[in-house]
Amino acid sequence: MKYVAYYRVSTARQGESQLGLKAQRYSVENFISPDLIFQEFTEIETGTSKKYRPILNEAIELCIKTGATLIIAKLDRLARNVSFVSSLMDSKVKFKAVDMPEATELTIHIMSAIAQHEAKVISKRVKEGLAQSTKKLGNPQNLTDEAKAKGLESIRHKAKNNAHNKRALAFVSSLDYANMKLRQIAELLNSNGFKTSTGKDFGTTQVIRILAKL
Repeated sequence: MKYVAYYRVSTARQGESQLGLKAQRYSVENFISPDLIFQEFTEIETGTSKKYRPILNEAIELCIKTGATLIIAKLDRLARNVSFVSSLMDSKVKFKAVDMPEATELTIHIMSAIAQHEAKVISKRVKEGLAQSTKKLGNPQNLTDEAKAKGLESIRHKAKNNAHNKRALAFVSSLDYANMKLRQIAELLNSNGFKTSTGKDFGTTQVIRILAKL
């Protein structure tokens, strides 16, 4: 089987320094033999180019022509980008993710849906946080892409390290979750007193987020 490797770094600076790129290449080459990699593609994104992925399209076109499988290092980040999911689904090429080798079309559809929802929630929280801030930040619309990215990353970091999330994650990992329905897992979490990071009861959407981390 032939593979076409696709790597992505988020800024030109990262692309120049190879930061992140080496880690992705290392993951791929330790998952499959480097001899199986037919060709490699690297996309360097900026804050204004996330919707346009010409390099990804080139990689997909090569997979279609050669029958190769598209391989990526980390599905969790790429699946959160709606344009990536759309391109991958429309092409119908075979794909493999090193960090989630069992992932299917359903998996990335779910992750994409969650990503869209989280993007809306995060955007709302950022706007509310800026409105309530006592600092003289000026007009939020004038913030640079880098400043906005830092704000979003800060919110994601707090959610990831939230004590409620960590306890719920540990609890679910002890279950036979692969053979359970999402609603069953949510009911178990709620009946055992677990709460989400915002102090609310668990629903299926929150359970999907936990399973994605597992």
